[in-house]
Amino acid sequence: MGLGDKISNKAKETVGKFKEKTGDAIHNQSLRTEGLKDRAAAAAKEAGEQLKEKVRHSNRK
Repeated sequence: MGLGDKISNKAKETVGKFKEKTGDAIHNQSLRTEGLKDRAAAAAKEAGEQLKEKVRHSNRK
């Protein structure tokens, strides 16, 4: 996984957390849900990138 991917995933996760917390603070369920979706998407992409990296390393042996 490249550095750009890591930064992108972390940024999306951070934005998701911000949306979620802001939604909680202003009682906006739609914004909170959007934040949860952003965090889930970032986590899924991160997991996929880690899996690809493990496969690449296992094929090198």
